[in-house]
Amino acid sequence: MANRISKAIRGVFGAVALASLAATGAVGPVAAGSDGGIAPFISTQNTRTIKGERYIPGISISPDGCEIWVMDDGVEGYAVSRMTPDGRPVCRDINVCGTLNTDQYFATDKYNIWPKSRGRLEEFFRNASAFGFIIVGHTDARASDEYNRRLSYNRANAVASVAQSVGARIIDVRGYGESYPVATNRTVEGMAKNRRVEILCVR
Repeated sequence: MANRISKAIRGVFGAVALASLAATGAVGPVAAGSDGGIAPFISTQNTRTIKGERYIPGISISPDGCEIWVMDDGVEGYAVSRMTPDGRPVCRDINVCGTLNTDQYFATDKYNIWPKSRGRLEEFFRNASAFGFIIVGHTDARASDEYNRRLSYNRANAVASVAQSVGARIIDVRGYGESYPVATNRTVEGMAKNRRVEILCVR
């Protein structure tokens, strides 16, 4: 399990670092279900750091957990390591601090969070003592890989929207679909375990 988490986290940070250095402005995944109303989050999977004509810098996290100042001017991406006054890199500890069984938060093939579950998420993000959060969605192996990636991203984005609504800092949102199962997809029980959203705390 530790190896699976490590691979998934490396995947997240690898994507963060690449997007920081070469942001493309690509359009992120579209709605996987028939729901609506969730605005896309600015992430490495839906990269766009331009608002009108104003270029907005931000902080990203490198694969080793260190902070990077990044800015995308629409033509070229810039990234500079964030340092302390005495020249040391500013680095963070990162761990999986929450796992949501998506069956308890979303209807089948949907990505709107049930109102009865939203309060629990709001309480979690209000009480978690973290610099920021990385939200990662996963699915079982049913449906196509492309569909599963869209659905897992949209669900992770819905969780990120709840976090932002209570003032939590979201560093990145990713949807891995069926790529990182924690159980077999050959049984009903295994598939239920694979349908999840992981919250990574950056401290």
